[in-house]
Amino acid sequence: MYMDAVVIAGIVTVLLIVGFFVGVGVFVMKDQKAHGPQSRKKEKHSGKPV
Repeated sequence: MYMDAVVIAGIVTVLLIVGFFVGVGVFVMKDQKAHGPQSRKKEKHSGKPV
């Protein structure tokens, strides 16, 4: 396969994008563990339609 500078730049770009989304996923998972579902505000619904 012919490796041109454009091909290398494309591979690097794809790896950076994948790394970014993995980092966001790790951040979200850590944030969920830190705050957990117990810190969510429980809204009391009256059962009446709006």
